[in-house]
Order: sequence, then structure tokens, then C-alpha cells
Amino acid sequence: MRGPDVQQAAMFSYLTLERRIPADHPLRSIRRLTDRALERIDGELDKLYSPTGRESIPPERLLRALLLMVLYSVRSERQLMEHWIVRSNRLRCGDWRGWTGSFGWW
Repeated sequence: MRGPDVQQAAMFSYLTLERRIPADHPLRSIRRLTDRALERIDGELDKLYSPTGRESIPPERLLRALLLMVLYSVRSERQLMEHWIVRSNRLRCGDWRGWTGSFGWW
């Protein structure tokens, strides 16, 4: 069963990610293009999943993560997760250095 592609507003923070991201960051326009492309293939993705069973990770999220891997030359999914965890832990601890450096705004 295909999982929904819902965005969680703020689980560990009072500020949403959208408020922290600079308005002129290049990944914002890439995100809009990606979202439009994923909307166009939504029906095709639905056909690939069974209507019953346990929900999967939304394929849209996986495709967005793969795109970030390509854009930032991340060599593996493991490395992507390591960067993601380090970055999010730094932000939770109040360390904002490098927020717009490598790995962009996430």
C-alpha cells in the first residue's frame, strides 16, 4: 500500500522548515519543478502499489532524496542518512552554522 506524501509541519521545532529556508535558495525552484513532475506521474505510481497491506514510504520522498544525492554528489544512501542525522542533531542543539552550506537547506 502506497504511503501518503504528507509534510509534517513541526515535530521538534517551533519554526517550520519553510521559515528557515532562505527565499532565494536554488533548491526552492528545483523543489517546485520536482513536485510538478511527481504530480504528473502520480497515477503511474498508484498502479505500482497494492491497495491492501502496510503503508510504504511514499515514493515521492524516495525520489526527492535520490535527487538530492545526485545534486550534492552523495555516494550512498547510508552517507545521505548520516549527513541528514548530523545536520538535524546540530539544528536541534541550536548550532546554525552551515545551514546553507553543503547539503543545502535540509
